Amino acid sequence: MSSFQQARIDLGAQLRQLRENAHLSGKDLAERLGWQPSKVSRIENARQTATEDDVVVWTQAVRAGPETVDGLIAQTVGLLEQQDSWRQRHKSGLAALQEDIRDLESRTKLFRVFEPGVVIGLLQTAEYARHIFSKVRRLYETTDDIDAAIRVRMQRQEILYDPSRRFRFIMPESVLRYRLAPSDVMRGQLDRLLAVTTLPNVEFGIVPFEAPLPAALVNAFWIYNDSMVGVATRTKDLVLRDPDDVAFYAQAFEEFCEVAAYGDAARAVIVRVLDDYGRQSPG
Repeated sequence: MSSFQQARIDLGAQLRQLRENAHLSGKDLAERLGWQPSKVSRIENARQTATEDDVVVWTQAVRAGPETVDGLIAQTVGLLEQQDSWRQRHKSGLAALQEDIRDLESRTKLFRVFEPGVVIGLLQTAEYARHIFSKVRRLYETTDDIDAAIRVRMQRQEILYDPSRRFRFIMPESVLRYRLAPSDVMRGQLDRLLAVTTLPNVEFGIVPFEAPLPAALVNAFWIYNDSMVGVATRTKDLVLRDPDDVAFYAQAFEEFCEVAAYGDAARAVIVRVLDDYGRQSPG
């Protein structure tokens, strides 16, 4: 057993003990925190690493003392520093990773997302997501829980219909053309994007091929409110909270917005790509 997994087991056991000392069932604690009961179970049984925020609200719910809270937070920060590799994160399974993302999204009111490689997760169809998860599973040797991961990803998308939240999405036209799934799946995915452009709280931009680029299309990044940026690389998932880092990515996002097509112009790009898929044979 790795030292990382042993540390996660130790943290889960301490959190479980605090819950039991407070005479709360896992379901009771989940209801207090607004979580799915499965998340409490995963953290306690070391199938998911608690975030610093998770530990803060958990210890508040069980009324733990200040010294206990500080010690658990220090343990959690140390664990998260060990868990920055994608291979390590995916050992818990694709569904658990999707649950982590959903928890973060539930605390976010303004989303700014730039994705140069795949269709943004919140906008994916189930069929497209299946092909993406299959590739991720092969690359990172994750557990075979693709069906569960798809269910959580589809549940995550319910947040798009919350009028209190605002979404700003940017993707280059190339994403619409990347053959990460068969042609019929890609056509269904593009139909989904056409529908998304009509949502009143969604600003959906496409950077056409002919647009002058302000920078190279390198890494995807998600800006959550004005407090955190997630940057995905092939081997690391960076979480940046420094205000200068957040401001840097916010500026980069605005530069891509300036050259993106929106509304009817964005839909025209999607329809053009749809027409091209229509002329191709299935597969």
